[in-house]
Amino acid sequence: MRHWLTFESQVTELDSDGAQDTYWADAFPHNPRMPCDVVDMSGRELIAAQASHSKVTTKLKTRFRPGFSAGMRARDGFTGQIFNIEAVILDPNSRRRWVHLLCTSGVNAG
Repeated sequence: MRHWLTFESQVTELDSDGAQDTYWADAFPHNPRMPCDVVDMSGRELIAAQASHSKVTTKLKTRFRPGFSAGMRARDGFTGQIFNIEAVILDPNSRRRWVHLLCTSGVNAG
């Protein structure tokens, strides 16, 4: 596990004017960075409005921690790459030792 990723969740708050303010905050405040394995599984290119965009499906493997959910994201602080978590899969053989996160990156990266 050579990639250190920071896990974030989307937070919506009301500002002083009553308008909603949405931002990304650390999902695990005491230790948001975790070592992960990053494996690119597939990729495709989308062409819309004469612009080319790529979308990559990635699997992240990390230690189990309660609180992972779809809708969160992982951010690589070194490269700046963002992984949008689409599904959380617990490893049935490891007794909650590992968790697999299926992610997308590219088109709508947070």
